[in-house]
Amino acid sequence: MQSGISASKELLSDFNTLVGSDTHFALLVTITNESLTPLTFLTPSSPSASFAENISLLAPHLKPNAALYILLRRFSTSPYLSAITYVPDAAPVRQKMLFASTRLTLTRELGTEHFRETFLVTTAEELSAKGFERHDAHEQLEAPLTEEERSLGEVKRAEAEVGAGTAARELSMTKGMKMRVQERVEERLRELGREGGASIVQLRINPETEEIELEPTTSDPSDITELVSSISTTEPRFTFYRYTHSYGGNHSSPVLFFYTNPAVSGTKAIKSRMLYPLNKKAVLHIAEQAGVQVERKFEVEDPKEITEEMVLGDLHPKVSVRQGFSRPRRPGR
Repeated sequence: MQSGISASKELLSDFNTLVGSDTHFALLVTITNESLTPLTFLTPSSPSASFAENISLLAPHLKPNAALYILLRRFSTSPYLSAITYVPDAAPVRQKMLFASTRLTLTRELGTEHFRETFLVTTAEELSAKGFERHDAHEQLEAPLTEEERSLGEVKRAEAEVGAGTAARELSMTKGMKMRVQERVEERLRELGREGGASIVQLRINPETEEIELEPTTSDPSDITELVSSISTTEPRFTFYRYTHSYGGNHSSPVLFFYTNPAVSGTKAIKSRMLYPLNKKAVLHIAEQAGVQVERKFEVEDPKEITEEMVLGDLHPKVSVRQGFSRPRRPGR
């Protein structure tokens, strides 16, 4: 699982109700106490209500500062459901990351065969009747494919690209997640993995192409302060850094991994940030395959939170020596 969160018994029960009957139009889901839990059903006023009338029932539940999962019954043939992740700009950063990293878990635990489509939105307007019209026009669905069928198509396309000698490879770490990786990313990571090679590799995800790219660096940072100044404060980054230093008379050069995800508003920025928590494990896997042994991992929002004191404290924790029990001195005569 992406985030260690699982579906509650209540959600599984309510989901069976949604699937087994056409009485309800949608089921709203949230995350509480590290568990996926149901909120409420949306029930049409009449069986003959139009989609526009039914989708209007959703509006009162779309808060500008709270994320939400929406399991929508909107197709007349199987699979019937859409799994929608609503993550508004004003929601807390931790909540955004949690909902994004758990959305695949939600469909897997409920059964991907029930869902024809899954997608992410950041505004309530996208969940209106007109918003769905634009979505369908963009997607231009040709057939009711299940998640497994779409994944199989992606695998076949990836195999075809490999056979054609594409300049980038695709890495699939979980079902439904595919990420292209530039060849020079792995070359640079191999250099980092060798003692005396590169000391920094900084990666970004291009939100347009969904490709992992190498972030150009002008020079190798000589210390943590220089490293921090080289990390973007407006976009997320994955940074691998070989920290050469001396401590307590010992010389070492461990490789550190920093995942920074600054809080920036805007629809495009939010959608870009959603890609990073989903692909962190994939990036670490690429590095491992390239021979990089990561000693410590750090995850912060603002790069300025990274300090030499913090890094050294994690690498060389102070050991407190516990004083043994002293037997009371025997009284004299």
